[in-house]
Amino acid sequence: MEKKLIYDNPLACAEDVKDFVMEGSAEVYFENRKMRMKNALDAGMGQKSNFVYWCDKDFPSDIMIEWDFRPIEEPGLCIMFFSAKGCNGEELFDKSLAHRDGQYNLYHSGDINAYHISYFRRRWEDERAFHTCNLRKSKGFYLTAQGADPIPNCEDSSESYHLRITKFNGLIEFAVNDLTVFSWQDDGIEYGGVLGGGKIGLRQMAPLIGEYSNLKVYELRN
Repeated sequence: MEKKLIYDNPLACAEDVKDFVMEGSAEVYFENRKMRMKNALDAGMGQKSNFVYWCDKDFPSDIMIEWDFRPIEEPGLCIMFFSAKGCNGEELFDKSLAHRDGQYNLYHSGDINAYHISYFRRRWEDERAFHTCNLRKSKGFYLTAQGADPIPNCEDSSESYHLRITKFNGLIEFAVNDLTVFSWQDDGIEYGGVLGGGKIGLRQMAPLIGEYSNLKVYELRN
């Protein structure tokens, strides 16, 4: 398998994300040339306080996504969406699609399809006591794979962790610091056809503050 770098964004300053698309309300700021995000609405508003920040580019089906992440304040939850398009193949920001504002149901049971990995889950009591990373396929909110989360809580996260998603011929793998968390083959039958190309986006649940840098996307080929 060969890989070709097709997108390289350090996420170091506002100029780097000037074309990103925010759904919901969030504060995006930069410290030590790394992007930080936190909710702009009170966490007591529930799902309305959460948000998704989309990269404006469309990517092919077979890709590797890499980025560095550090949790700054919890509780909360982080997700990476990928292969995101309208259910009928529409471009993600097509005006015919329903308005989205960060509320979760709009992303897993609305009129878009995507895979998404929740990789830092410290929102509810059971998640804070037993840390996992989950892969879901939507539309349909199907939990397809799960693995132990190796990222420590905020008080012990003194550095960034390198995250990697690989999607090739329907095989999806997720790794943290080169440690494979899970691997799942989408057979294109049980949960519908294998999703193709589309957009990637970062989601946070309030009141978490997350730090992001060094976003890279590679196209994968035989």
